[in-house]
Amino acid sequence: MDVDFSRYSCQMALPGFNEGKQKKLLEAKVLIVGAGGLGCPVAQYLTATGVGTIGIADFDVVTTGNLHRQILYTPMDVGSKKATVACNRLQEQNPDINLIPHIGRITASNVIDILNRYDLVVDCTDNFETKYLLNDACVIARKPLVYGAIYQYDGQVAVWNMPNANGTMSPNYRDLFPEVDATGIPDCAEGGVIPSLAGMIGCMQANEVIKIVTNTGNVLAGKILILDALNLSSRVVKIGEETKVSINTLPETIHVPELSINDLKMCMRNQTVDLVDVRNHEEHNAFNIGGWHIPLSDIETNFSYFNSGKPVVFYCASGKRSADAVRSVLKKFPNVKIYSLTGGMKAWMESVKFA
Repeated sequence: MDVDFSRYSCQMALPGFNEGKQKKLLEAKVLIVGAGGLGCPVAQYLTATGVGTIGIADFDVVTTGNLHRQILYTPMDVGSKKATVACNRLQEQNPDINLIPHIGRITASNVIDILNRYDLVVDCTDNFETKYLLNDACVIARKPLVYGAIYQYDGQVAVWNMPNANGTMSPNYRDLFPEVDATGIPDCAEGGVIPSLAGMIGCMQANEVIKIVTNTGNVLAGKILILDALNLSSRVVKIGEETKVSINTLPETIHVPELSINDLKMCMRNQTVDLVDVRNHEEHNAFNIGGWHIPLSDIETNFSYFNSGKPVVFYCASGKRSADAVRSVLKKFPNVKIYSLTGGMKAWMESVKFA
């Protein structure tokens, strides 16, 4: 393929950054998992930089609440698949590269197959289950993983699983966080996030990808950068040179059945499901759509909502805590009919607003 290198003339003018390094970028295959607040700037800058093949994996659709920080999307995209919209828009930005949407959910059954199509992976996800899955899969597949995370005013960036000169691998996510009980930890939709932080951390992730592919500078392997956007301060914490954990199998992923807002409204009219609000008391008292009120912390010790024999629908603010509740119940009772309300109360309020 003939490439117009004049597009990349400014970066090729950098000391030590020549046409050979630009060709490395054009030959690279990078998978971005998560097309949200972090995935948008990562994808935009890797597209502009000329990474030859970019896969974007995200099963979710654009919502109005995404638009303040997920800057690839417009109000016209609400309801459309993020990965598809992102790839189409970025292809217009750089027609010379290959953009591949992956619109299915990344699971233990497909993650290795998808990872093997790429040279490295960028973790732009917003849930611990997928972060651990990507980490473990990258260790098994021996792929570098560029990690990013944001919450409120704080962000983190690191590079996991880089090869060392002596044949060992650098630390991975489990070296820093062996296990995390994510139950009850809010996501950005519930805990909040300043939108510019997503741009800052996402740009740092893209920068690490460029450094890895072109073998330029020192990557954040064996350490983690922590950014405080409120005070605009950062520090780099050293983790170590080599991983101390052995990973040979993938973590179990539990599929969370979901029920859409429209389906729930129909079920409520027909009284064919029971509702359980898993939010805290303040949230429940401020507004709810009925049903039992059992905070997430009490779900595993209170199963009274199964008494009627009807399917059960958990709901929360955004769908994260209700999904956590479903997972915890399915671990104990794998055959029960239980659902998480897609999008939670935010999606419910949007449906009422635009009805």
